[in-house]
Amino acid sequence: MTSQNYDASNIQVLEGLSAVRKRPGMYIGTTDIAGLHHLIWEVVDNAIDEAMAGFCKNIEVVLNKDGSVSVDDDGRGIPVDVHEKTKKSALETVLTILHAGGKFGDGGYKVSGGLHGVGVSVVNALSTKLIAEVKRDNKLYRQEYVNGGNPASDIQVVGESDHNGTKITFFPDPTIFEKIEFNANTVLNRLRQQAYLTKGITIKFVDEREGHEAKYMFYFEGGIKSYIQHLNNNKVYLGKVFYCENESSDGFIEVALQYTETFLENVFTYANNIFTPEGGMHLTGFRSALTRVLNSYARNNGFLKEKDQNFSAEDVREGLTAVVSVKLANPQFEGQTKSKLGNAEIRTAVESIFGDAFETFLNENPKDANLIFSKCSLAQRARLAARAARDTVIRKGILEGMTLPGKLADCSSKEPAESELFIVEGDSAGGSAKQGRSREIQAILPLRGKILNTENIRLDKIVENNEIKNLVIALGTGIGETFDVSRIRYHKIVIMTDADVDGSHIRTLLLTIFYRHFPQIIEKGYLYIAQPPLYKLSKGKKTWYVLNEEEREEICKKEEIGTQNIQRYKGLGEMNAEQLWETTMDPETRSFIKITVEDAELADQIFTTLMGSEVAPRKKFIQTHAKQVKNLDL
Repeated sequence: MTSQNYDASNIQVLEGLSAVRKRPGMYIGTTDIAGLHHLIWEVVDNAIDEAMAGFCKNIEVVLNKDGSVSVDDDGRGIPVDVHEKTKKSALETVLTILHAGGKFGDGGYKVSGGLHGVGVSVVNALSTKLIAEVKRDNKLYRQEYVNGGNPASDIQVVGESDHNGTKITFFPDPTIFEKIEFNANTVLNRLRQQAYLTKGITIKFVDEREGHEAKYMFYFEGGIKSYIQHLNNNKVYLGKVFYCENESSDGFIEVALQYTETFLENVFTYANNIFTPEGGMHLTGFRSALTRVLNSYARNNGFLKEKDQNFSAEDVREGLTAVVSVKLANPQFEGQTKSKLGNAEIRTAVESIFGDAFETFLNENPKDANLIFSKCSLAQRARLAARAARDTVIRKGILEGMTLPGKLADCSSKEPAESELFIVEGDSAGGSAKQGRSREIQAILPLRGKILNTENIRLDKIVENNEIKNLVIALGTGIGETFDVSRIRYHKIVIMTDADVDGSHIRTLLLTIFYRHFPQIIEKGYLYIAQPPLYKLSKGKKTWYVLNEEEREEICKKEEIGTQNIQRYKGLGEMNAEQLWETTMDPETRSFIKITVEDAELADQIFTTLMGSEVAPRKKFIQTHAKQVKNLDL
């Protein structure tokens, strides 16, 4: 198209919900499985808003046999009278017009999880059919929408009702989403979390799909205090759970915390029941008060002598599990995904309310205070030891020019965006990878044996381990206090291990290190897992490399390949340099899995269960999932 024929006719104007269907990612982030579940979150959030406003006590979410989802609440019911501006019913207005709802202006909600007010209308836009049923004014109202939010008829009275509430049933559009099959565990985890954050509310979940039938109910009188107990279920904890709640002119504040014998901080922050993974002002206020109160108490009660240094922020957060939940009238989130809270005034409110309550708790519970300060003192000594050990690692790195002869085979490119680091299991595979790689952009770091399990080890011991030293120097980011993700030397870090049990174990050990000590690398999307082939199939001059049993069976059946032409790879070391490049390292043909952490709470629990020191939870996990194991090398 030339500039000469570029005029007003080239400008496309998308009206109403067509804009959502044209660019769904702008409204729900993605059209993959996460975006599909986002539809449920939007409808559930509306019901939770009713609960936070004090009008709803029960919410039921049903995965129906026909692939639809129903969300039913006993709130006030969406209004059905005619809206003054739109001349449509309030129900139709909310379901078909973006930025319409009770979250704007006065009289709707004092506190709401909705920031953009696009929720349920976006669900309507991305559904083939949506049925809205409203119970209010002793009547049952119903309206159906089809093909992306078009009303099939006017709102109708279809019965009577002596209750209030709203039920939304929607069928996700298969032309919009990559998959339209919901994951029950994903929904359950979200609903459980919401039940913890809104104490006293009952949330039911029913899966009616064939082969998946299940029923669950969540009710937590203790709210986030119960949440802390849930998070620390498989950990050795120190003392009782601290909990406080109070309201200020800036919002309602709830904080719960408990220390454990682990070495890592585990803090979850929420604003109006929305998880804020990047924290924000409520987290800043909490951390500031925690450090200030603990140091003040330690000085006044002899835990810190005059000559002693104050506890650092890292010292007082080691082993801490905490939930900070704030509810405020006008939340200011940073970004479309609402991942960080920007309200400056809430920092002062959290700092004041939590600080005063926590100081009182320490004074009234000297045994708990002793346990906490013993933990902080150990953390301080370990931090100073780790600093000395880390400085040794850094000095060694500088002396050796940030490379390790015989270990790290670096790439020639100094541009992180195009550079790749392959962490390879074994010297044999490492040798093949070094020969077969693209030397300009691919670096190879071979590992010897199984790397250290870092789940329950302090940083000073971790940085003394040779394999981890090599990894820290290769990454260039530092570790612990000095970690800076902007200094990373590679934007693709690829874990490449054998496709057997030992390879899986090494992969898990490496994932533990990254999740616990380099989480920002995962958040930035820099961590990957290579998928080397399990089989090589051949027939005549044709060759197939396949990743799994199912693919092998399919190709063998289709191409009539006999067993004599099937080679099973037991390890990367069995491949020569050319094969390793062609199957696992060539950007044109390789298959990688990108590591993401969608649910930090669930990830933390799994790592604690599988890699922690407590045997009983791990035994229970293995017994529970043993029957699901398909391939086990003996």
